[in-house]
Amino acid sequence: MFKVTEAAAKQVLSAAKQGGTEGLSLRLAASQKPDGSIDYHMGFDDATDEDIRITSQGIDIVMAPEYTPLLAETTMDFVEIESGQFNFIFLNPKDANYSPPQEG
Repeated sequence: MFKVTEAAAKQVLSAAKQGGTEGLSLRLAASQKPDGSIDYHMGFDDATDEDIRITSQGIDIVMAPEYTPLLAETTMDFVEIESGQFNFIFLNPKDANYSPPQEG
């Protein structure tokens, strides 16, 4: 199942409020490149009858069924990559570039 961390949820809610898209679901999509890495896409959208729907950390998430195999077992986080630079990251064991988070 796809998961959202508390930090990512807080940022998604903030972005929805700033963008005037409160009440819309977070739509996710993914595509696998020839090297095995995965490109992730997200935005706010209305759900359709065909969508897979999940809720994580209070965020309503929708995705087309064809993206479920790539996004299952993925965790979306919002982290500081470099000092003062925050980004969403996707921790996905199916991604060729995935390395598990280091404890400590």
